[in-house]
Amino acid sequence: MFERKLVNQLEKRLLEKRNFIQIVIGPRQTGKTTAVVQAIKNVKTPNYYVSADDAILTSKEWLNNEWMQARLLQKRTSKDTILVVDEIQKISDWSSLIKQLWDEDTHNNIPLKVILTGSSALLLQKGLSESLMGRFEVLYSPHWNFKECKEAFEYNLNDFLFFGGYPGAAVLKNDKERWARYIGTSIVEPTISQDVLMMEEVRKPALLKSLFKLGSIYSAQELSYTKIIGQLQEAGNTVTIAHYLDLLEKANVLCGLQKFSLNKIKIKQSSPRFMVFDTSLVTYSAGADRNRLLELSDSRGHLVESAVGAYLLARSKEEGFDVFWWREREHEVDFVLQKYNKITAIEVKSGRLKRSGGSIQFKKLYPQSLNFIIGSANCELEEFLLGQYDLFT
Repeated sequence: MFERKLVNQLEKRLLEKRNFIQIVIGPRQTGKTTAVVQAIKNVKTPNYYVSADDAILTSKEWLNNEWMQARLLQKRTSKDTILVVDEIQKISDWSSLIKQLWDEDTHNNIPLKVILTGSSALLLQKGLSESLMGRFEVLYSPHWNFKECKEAFEYNLNDFLFFGGYPGAAVLKNDKERWARYIGTSIVEPTISQDVLMMEEVRKPALLKSLFKLGSIYSAQELSYTKIIGQLQEAGNTVTIAHYLDLLEKANVLCGLQKFSLNKIKIKQSSPRFMVFDTSLVTYSAGADRNRLLELSDSRGHLVESAVGAYLLARSKEEGFDVFWWREREHEVDFVLQKYNKITAIEVKSGRLKRSGGSIQFKKLYPQSLNFIIGSANCELEEFLLGQYDLFT
């Protein structure tokens, strides 16, 4: 069975002395549970696995009882023991109880190592910030990248652009309509209806769903807030739109890249450039037009730029940098990366018509920047998506 880098990361941490709770977080259906199961199997340590998804009634009492069972297993084996709680965010007020139980084990020298997983970034972040400061580390499980899909599912570049990086959907690539139904019912609908609508008050759920579809269709394109409101059937104000876009970003489906500037006020005032976290969301949202996405140069170009953007967003979470875009009059750069004082400008030659030379102008304004032109002889698209380039060296 294929193993992601996440498996090796978890193994190393599980073999260390008990120091921190390990939190595995990421989008739905990206293989978090599979990676955790593979890791605990590889380290060959007694383990106790439970899922809040499987419980008839999830509550703090249920969590406490399961933790007691893990303690009994540790006492019976007299070995370091691993407790895994899958989809922890489904238990209300989970973080306060986890803090209490973890601190009890620390005080009593009980070598119980803990892994928590969750799909809901919003609920997890709230719990982590409230109770568990200083007690946890986060491992991110992003959408599968091109290299992983190529090795695991024998995807070529067009496969990856169209079907994206949800591993569970790979078996359906020969039936595009069935694939689209799976993406809708197993990923898009649960993400919006459960991971977003159930965790924060959203006064206009129809507006949120419309914003997701609009942003997916216009991925890799800039729209002002005025134009966004004009495109949506159920209009709201710009503050509402910005808030809903932030919720969709925290749910790992859609974000609005801000325009790069060393002036932070200008960044906040800029119009967003929509960017999906996985190209499958563009394909799914295109509906009946999806079969033509790879044929038309303009739509294929946006898919290519979205694939590059999604790849950069995934790496940004793991490597700690920010992703922007840039335009000054007629000059434009598709992506600008900033990590501390390091800046990288990336242009993507995607096949669609657009002005060139943006990176040259950007270099004049920011001479310290590193420049990439993806799709050129010096930086092939496939090689870039396969991870063969250092982004800041």
